[in-house]
Amino acid sequence: MIRRLILSYVALVAVALAAFTVPVAFTLTAQLRGDTEESVRREATTMALLLGDGDAPARQALARMAGAYADETPGRVEVVAADGRSAVEPLPLPAHPDDPAFGAALKQGRTTVDWGSRLVWGPELVVTVPAFARREASAGDTRGRAEREDGRREEGGAEDEAAGEPAPAERIVGAVRVRYATADLSDRLWRIWGFRAILAVGVLAVAAGLGAIVARLLTKPLRQLNDMASRFGDGDLTARSPVTGPQETQTLARTLNQGAERLDTLVASQRIFVADASHQLRTPLTALRLSLDNIADGVDDEFVREDVDQATAEVVRMSRLVSGLLVLARAEAKVSAPEPLALRELVEERLKVWRPAADERGVTIVLTGDADDLPRVLAGPGNLDQVLDNVLSNALEVSPDRGTITVRVETTGPEEAVLEVLDQGPGMSTAEQARAFDRFWRGQGLTGRSGSGLGLAIVKQLVTDDGGGVALRDAPGGGLCVRIALRTVAEGPRWISPRPGAPRSGG
Repeated sequence: MIRRLILSYVALVAVALAAFTVPVAFTLTAQLRGDTEESVRREATTMALLLGDGDAPARQALARMAGAYADETPGRVEVVAADGRSAVEPLPLPAHPDDPAFGAALKQGRTTVDWGSRLVWGPELVVTVPAFARREASAGDTRGRAEREDGRREEGGAEDEAAGEPAPAERIVGAVRVRYATADLSDRLWRIWGFRAILAVGVLAVAAGLGAIVARLLTKPLRQLNDMASRFGDGDLTARSPVTGPQETQTLARTLNQGAERLDTLVASQRIFVADASHQLRTPLTALRLSLDNIADGVDDEFVREDVDQATAEVVRMSRLVSGLLVLARAEAKVSAPEPLALRELVEERLKVWRPAADERGVTIVLTGDADDLPRVLAGPGNLDQVLDNVLSNALEVSPDRGTITVRVETTGPEEAVLEVLDQGPGMSTAEQARAFDRFWRGQGLTGRSGSGLGLAIVKQLVTDDGGGVALRDAPGGGLCVRIALRTVAEGPRWISPRPGAPRSGG
């Protein structure tokens, strides 16, 4: 959106510059062309008057004027006699005395202007002026006629000015041509357009910079709303957006804040209820188990003892369920800030805790994968420990005696590390894997009979809170593979609100 706003500002400024600068540049170009043409015509008319005097001093003055004009300007003067084939002493004969411009001046008495191009102008401006004998027409009449010939011009190619047929009293004695090189005019033209082009680019650059500042100021409330939504997506239900900006964004921010406040209140109430209920149920369940144990100690009847053992097993299962609910409620309450952790060291530490339990059943726990060069991962305090405990507990429960549990640690890219736990149990079908992370869902295996149905739900909650992901798939050779993807320190943590460390007990 910022880019579109900047482009809009630049486009508006560009249109304004074009509407103002281009007409001014065209006007200056036309003025430059008109002033140059008028100056060259004036010089050519003056020389034609000298040629029309007819005496030797006038021709000497004409020669001196032509030489000075060639020395001081980028033009040169050519003069031809009335017959169109002979020179006018002391000036030399032109290279092409029989061209149409000389013919129009000598035969028709017309002044011609040729810019040499249909565009702005060609390499040179050519002005050809007829010279009338002053003995048969006064100088004032000749000058007035020359001025009247300045009327009409034909764009591109040759530009002629009709003066009509000369009067019987006017005798044409020759023609004067001025060839004026337009290189200096082209340089001035480039300066006119180049200066305005550079100025336009500078103005557009300034407009782009100011547009970026204005666009960021205008979109700041939207970015704040986006930050709030991002934090909300990360599980921080306390995120709120500042009520700033235009009236529309203020109204939107208030609405979102009110909805977030209501949702936070509802979720907090639900979590508090679950946590309180779970905590309150632990005491009577513990007392009930102690009572059943006492009854079992004082009963000799095998049938009664069997019933008491079944009741005790149910109490144990209910206790685990309550503990799992309490852990899950605490895990969902707030998301902890991830911290860099050495993944392999943490895995080795947890495996030392679980190997004695595995040795009792003859189950071997093997650690494979990358060695000490494994990057550090990001996880909340205690989260990864609890995840490993839940996954290893499930794997050990479903593994057959003298089986093997494989724990694999490796990197799959510069921003991700993977922890896999593979067992040799009965595994899960595709449908069971799809539902395994649902709360209170228990499969048909060993964990389905004794588990609470909350272990994998807790695992998914904790891993997701840390920005990772967890998935189930079939292990090679049978069994189940729990694949946990974790972010590495190279990626950097997203904003996550702090919370106390999660407990390590699970359901």
